[in-house]
Amino acid sequence: MQLRLIRSATLRIRYAGQMYLTDPFLAAKHTLPSYGGVSPNPLVDLPIPPEEVLAGADVIIISHLHADHFDTEAQRMLPQDAVIFCQPGDEGRIAAKGFLHVTPVRDTIQRGSTTITRTAGQHGAGKVLDDMGSVSGFVFQADGEPTVYWAGDTIWCDAVREAITRFSPDIIITHSCGAVWGDGGLIVMDATQTVAVCQAAPRSTVVAVHMDSVDHARVSRADLRAFAQASGVPAERLLIPEDGETLTF
Repeated sequence: MQLRLIRSATLRIRYAGQMYLTDPFLAAKHTLPSYGGVSPNPLVDLPIPPEEVLAGADVIIISHLHADHFDTEAQRMLPQDAVIFCQPGDEGRIAAKGFLHVTPVRDTIQRGSTTITRTAGQHGAGKVLDDMGSVSGFVFQADGEPTVYWAGDTIWCDAVREAITRFSPDIIITHSCGAVWGDGGLIVMDATQTVAVCQAAPRSTVVAVHMDSVDHARVSRADLRAFAQASGVPAERLLIPEDGETLTF
């Protein structure tokens, strides 16, 4: 299994002979509005050309339809016959953009030898959920491969605990930038919550992504590494890849 962080939540995951592309966010630096009143988004350019991001992708997995997870540039560049998996309720809006093969994952779906299971998430707490809406994560399982849990845009919550207990993942991918919305409500994991994941899953390797790319984030890679070290989480248990970096498991 190989994972390459492109930028933010956009990942290329080579798993059991298939290439999965998650949450394509292809906009050039500073071409989108601010989310937090700090800067236009995204904060950085892609590390490779967008054509290379898309090249060879067998399946596109879209966790939810926020602009930093499926932007207009991705909608323009993806071929209309791309195979797209999404959460239930999003398929109509994706298909309305001209995509022909959109499948909502209600529970599990099979792709070759891989079983993909959708998991629940919580994109914040309290009133902010009215703005954030539903989100999903996904678990990948196949013989001869590590079990991978991509938690998606979620805070540390019961749904994440339950997924860890149910699947005992070897690898957990967290969105860990501590993004906030509105009056400052946390909408994805921050450093404290990412360390909580590490502590709840002591046999798992945690890979923290979705960092240093959007202006409503409050936790940088350096912040997370410093907090994890102070909390006794070794670097080999919490990986924090740079944009463009490839990890092999």
